[in-house]
This record gives sequence, structure tokens and C-alpha cells, in this order.
Amino acid sequence: MADIHKAGGILIKDRKILVARAEKKEVFFAPGGKIEAGETVEGALIRELKEEFLITVYKDDLEMFGTFYADAMGHNGKTIQMDVFIVKKWIGDPLPHMEIEEILWINSKVPKTVKIGSIFEHDVIPRLKKSNLID
Repeated sequence: MADIHKAGGILIKDRKILVARAEKKEVFFAPGGKIEAGETVEGALIRELKEEFLITVYKDDLEMFGTFYADAMGHNGKTIQMDVFIVKKWIGDPLPHMEIEEILWINSKVPKTVKIGSIFEHDVIPRLKKSNLID
């Protein structure tokens, strides 16, 4: 059982995925976030996408991609479980909002200067590349 449970979204456009960096952070991470009490995983992802990227997503537009585990960055000894969904459709153009300072559209050839969260770097991006969903 993981200490932290998050929902993550894969938004694909032009064979690239969206990643974001929060204020005062170096690492880019998946759109999404922690699941609040009484919230479903899908509900958390939909809420986070609206709050942090100003886009609207409906549950029917989410397709389960996988559940991944890793050491939680910045939380010594804790583990994270991330349920990751492909966001098949969204309304609006993703924009950085609230604590999001920067967004990037990346493919599997991530520049050395861009640090990516471990689940996306080690699990999600390679699987997307292998499935021919990104370059």
C-alpha cells in the first residue's frame, strides 16, 4: 500500500505529451494530483486539470493507462501510487494556472536540461513510445 495516492493524466498532442513544473520546483511532472477525501481517482484528475490547466475533461474521455509505484520525491521513505489515464479529449488549451509555472509538450527525446518525474520518465514515456503514441 502506497503512502501517497495520485491521479495522473496523459494529454497527447502532435505526438507529444504535456508535463508541468510548479513554482520554485525543478522537476516536470504529470498533470494531475492527490486524491482528496471522498473523491474518485477520475474525479481528482478532472478537478486538477480544471484548476491547474484551465481545461475541461469528462470522465468518458479518460482511458486507464496503468498504475505505477515509485519513491515519493521529497518525502523520505514514502511511496507513491499513481493511477494514470490517457485523456482522449479535452476542452480548451492547457495553460499554466495556480501553482503551475511552466508547461512543456515533450516526446521521448527529453532534453538533458529537463528533469521529469520518475514515474513518467521510467514507466509512462517509454511505454507511450513503445505503443507508438509519441515520437
